[in-house]
Formats: sequence, C-alpha cells, structure tokens
Amino acid sequence: MSHSSNTRPMKLGLNGIGRIGKLSLWHHIANRTFSEIVVNLGRKAGRGINDIASYLEKDSSYGRLSTYLYGHKGGRVIENLDENKGAMTIDGIPVTFLRENRNPREIKWAENDVRLVVDTTGVFNDPTLPANHPKGAIRGHLEAGAAKTILSAPFKIKDKSASMPADAVTTVMGINGDDYIPSKHNLISAASCTTTCLAYMVKPIIDHFGADRILTASMVTVHAATGSQVVLDRLPNDGAKDLRKNRGVFNNIILTTTGAAKALGLVIPEMKRIGFIAESVRIPTTTGSLIVLVLTMQDESAENPINRDLINGLYKKAAEGTMQGRLIYSEDQNVSCDIIGLPSAAATIEATETHTRTAFIKVDPSLACHGAEGGGIVCAPLDIPVTQIVIYGWYDNEFGSYTNMLGERTVTIADSML
Repeated sequence: MSHSSNTRPMKLGLNGIGRIGKLSLWHHIANRTFSEIVVNLGRKAGRGINDIASYLEKDSSYGRLSTYLYGHKGGRVIENLDENKGAMTIDGIPVTFLRENRNPREIKWAENDVRLVVDTTGVFNDPTLPANHPKGAIRGHLEAGAAKTILSAPFKIKDKSASMPADAVTTVMGINGDDYIPSKHNLISAASCTTTCLAYMVKPIIDHFGADRILTASMVTVHAATGSQVVLDRLPNDGAKDLRKNRGVFNNIILTTTGAAKALGLVIPEMKRIGFIAESVRIPTTTGSLIVLVLTMQDESAENPINRDLINGLYKKAAEGTMQGRLIYSEDQNVSCDIIGLPSAAATIEATETHTRTAFIKVDPSLACHGAEGGGIVCAPLDIPVTQIVIYGWYDNEFGSYTNMLGERTVTIADSML
C-alpha cells in the first residue's frame, strides 16, 4: 500500500512496546505519519519475530489491529516477517525491532537513522540524570543519536534539590503546546493520561473565572488497572512502601497516589497558587477511567450564583470551539466502556452529572476587623457566598485519550525537525 501525503520522510523510534508503546505503534500505522518505525525491545521476545507479530496483531482491550484499521472486512496487515533482520511491514510501513540493549545510550538509534524517539518504558523519567548513569537515563537517547526524545509519562526528579533542566519541558497539546521551543527543548514530557484529562477539565474554568476565584480544588481519578499491579497477591519487593499494589488486581479496589496535581502546575501555571489535592483509586477494569473534579469557588453574589447551566455551557462552548476534537461535551448517560477508543478526545464531560451548590461561609468577626473613620476598630461579620462544583470527566487512559494525544504531540515535534 502506498503511503499517504501525510507521511513524513523520517523514521520514528519507539523505546518499549508495553501498553503505550504498542498502541503508539497502532496509532502511527493508522495515521501513516512516518515512513518507517524502529522499535527497541531491549530483549528477545517469545520464539522470535512471529511471536512479536502475534503480540502486535491482537489486543485484549481493543481487538485486532486489522479490525482497528479496516473494520471487520480487514485481513491480516502484518507481512514480510524477517527473523534475521528483525523486521516486518505493518500495513505497508516498514518496522524494525531492536532486541539487544535496554540502556538508552546503547540503543542503535544513530545506526538506524532515528532522530526522534518516544520513550514509553516508564523507567527513564528523570531529566536531570546524565546519559551515562549506570541504571540508564532518558538523556541516553540523545547520546545514542536522537535529537529529540518524548517521554510518555511525567518527569520525576529524584533529587529534590535539583531543578528542571532548561532543555526539558512538559506539554499537553491544546493546553500549552506552544511552550515547546524547538531550538531549546530536546526532552519533552507529554505528561500523563490523568493530567491530560484534568487539564482539559480545568482550562475552561480558569479561562472564564480566573484562578483567583478558585478557593480550593481536589480530584479523584477512578482509574483502570495498570501494568504496575499484579494478577495475584505476591510478597512485596525489598524496600517496597506501597503494599497495596501487591494485591490481586481482579478483585480489589486499591487506593494509590497520582502526581496529576503537580504535573498540572507545569501545564497550567496558574494552578500552582491553588491548594490542590489529587488522589487515585484503581479498579478492576482494563481501560477507561474517570476524574471527579471538585472546585470551591468564591461567588459574586447570592442572587446570581454559579450554576450547573453556566458550567456546562463553558464546556459545550469549548468543545465546539477552541478544544474541538479534544474535549467532548456529552449529555448522554455514559459508562466507562462507552469512551474506550474514542479518538483524540482528552476528556469527555459527563454533563448530566455536573452539580453546583451555593452556601455562605461565615468569617470570624475578629478576622475581619478594620480601621474606621475617625479612629477605632470596626469588627463586622462577613457572609461570603461560595459555590462548590462537581464535574465528571471520562478518559480512555490508554488508547483513545492518551495515546492519540501523545501521537499528536509526536507529529508536531517531528514537523519542527524537518
């Protein structure tokens, strides 16, 4: 099959072929965005190239690659398997698999003419570590020949005294995508699935009201299981702090943590001024997640409070305007399966469940004392109208939301390199 006019005359490197790596490959094959793809496995897999093809061809959450590409009439799209070269063609696009090196600086990107790499391993997240770090580092990709490296996770700086390097930036497409400066940034984090959804839920509120009106903010992500969890209970590794991830994923609701609030401050700087609590609950589903966002906002008056129609109107306007295709406003009654695979949608607002409630906060008069004309002190009680808002946002934490947004980010960076 001939490549479309959208195909860029360059190779894309993928480091890792787990959930995000595999689905990124699907995404770029479907959109025909690169002329060739080079995937670093870092190890041998199964009995060889045929087993790798089988893994890529079928997916327990999203079905068959051929069905994804062409519907139920699609036949097999993986051909020309070559064990010696570690190569195949997928829907006509050449794909090469490297099976030798796991340390980024030892991967043969230069030898394979790869200048752009997406690291999906979830292992090399610290942009401050040198390329020659004994356990490997994301900077190793640059030393191995890549000019730019995209991380499919938030940056995590282990040394709390270290600051973010000048050549590293975190972006979410459609929110702060222009923060990426081609001449400056070589390490680009595409944040996380949760941060991406959260950013699209928060931005319309910030744009309309401003950050100063938000008194408090909190969120809980009801999140599908991930590869960090186990199928059956097992003994924790030496030094493990979170024992809950060692409990079986099939039959437990598991409390865990999320760095979404911290990462959100990198994407929407105004949020750094707001006390934001973020929590995560893992549930026994394979994909499809939900954010419950709770905002407490200072209202203008008790007579004209913030209400559900206003909030839903903001999301509807954004979904039909500047965020079209990335934010979906839905008045349906959805369940998690309904948003699995939804293309390019960072967040789907469940408008039927938006709730608001306005009440008064009584301020202690002693805290509200002020000077009066002619001297003296006046202490007057204050009744401040405050509205609490609850907003629900769905996201496909694997393919539909995050991988498609990551793919869009990858293409814009590739275009800046041509």
